[in-house]
Amino acid sequence: MDVLQRIHWVARLSVAGVFLYHGLVPKILWLSPTELAMIEAQGLGQYAPQIAMAGGVAEIILGLLIALPLRSSLPLLVAGVALIGLLADVALFSPGLLVDAFNPVTVNLATLALVWIAWISKESHKNIP
Repeated sequence: MDVLQRIHWVARLSVAGVFLYHGLVPKILWLSPTELAMIEAQGLGQYAPQIAMAGGVAEIILGLLIALPLRSSLPLLVAGVALIGLLADVALFSPGLLVDAFNPVTVNLATLALVWIAWISKESHKNIP
């Protein structure tokens, strides 16, 4: 495995890890009050636990797809769009979270940078599985 392939897989597995962790820990294993508050801010409070669980499952599935050695870059594209969309959602409905420690701005932008690194390293080296 050459350097570019290693860079690709470190970036890709890091993105997968973010989605797997954020899908499993604060949404399924220990439902975070912050997750509930973000859903409630959209007027969906009565369904908040179910929405959080569905979101967690979707994130886990996306994380697994990103971690698999697929030829398709579609999971990375979906991750990038989701990160931008979720950041916009927080900015619109829960802007107070944007100034908290370990906030969505830093997490989403850093993960988006990893998506970009995985994307360009794959595009530059077409034989990466």
